[in-house]
Amino acid sequence: MLTLLTFPSAFGLYSGSPFCVKAAYMLHLSGLDWRRSDLLDARKMPHGKLPVLRTPERLLADSEAIRHWLEAQGAEFDQGLSDLQRAQSRAMIRMAEDHMYFQLLMDRWSNDEVWQHLRDRFFGEVPRLIRNPVANGVRRSVLRGLRAQGMGRFSAAERMDRAERDFEAITACLWHRSFLLGDRVSAADLSVAPMLAAMRATPAATPLQRRVAGDRILSDYVDRVDAAVGLP
Repeated sequence: MLTLLTFPSAFGLYSGSPFCVKAAYMLHLSGLDWRRSDLLDARKMPHGKLPVLRTPERLLADSEAIRHWLEAQGAEFDQGLSDLQRAQSRAMIRMAEDHMYFQLLMDRWSNDEVWQHLRDRFFGEVPRLIRNPVANGVRRSVLRGLRAQGMGRFSAAERMDRAERDFEAITACLWHRSFLLGDRVSAADLSVAPMLAAMRATPAATPLQRRVAGDRILSDYVDRVDAAVGLP
């Protein structure tokens, strides 16, 4: 049986990581037999991150590699899409994973109110005596990475302006259809919806959290994808 190594449930979501939710969605839709195994410390995993799929042959790191492997086994996540729609799907995935994701990280790691919840949830297994130094060290490392990536260089207002352009693009796709590229879930939905869900589930009322939670089109879309996939 396949095993999905994933970060645990957090903030009411299947996993605290939208990439782990994406992987779980894909596995469920593939029809293959699988189970989850929760980890908090991914340092010993390939690439030092999750999700990782344990197959009979090897460990597959990264949700994109997991997708390619599942498709090689016969899964089809973009069934019925034209070549143009498949290209649009690819662009939507990159928008979610290479832009919206860093918006989410800034919201989680730079906001002191959110950080309190994050620290308690993600570092709860660290011995109390060293918990704060360890957690704060990881926080500083993440924030340095976000500055190097570029998102950490923007003001809060600039970040929201950039996020708004993404939300407008998503809303334009959803205006007359249930999912991003039609009336059935496609690969784009499996990346975009978990990212929006993670923003909405942020355990403090940040501007980003309020923007997604207060938008009926975006919020209903998140729920619609989750119901369509139907994770157990």
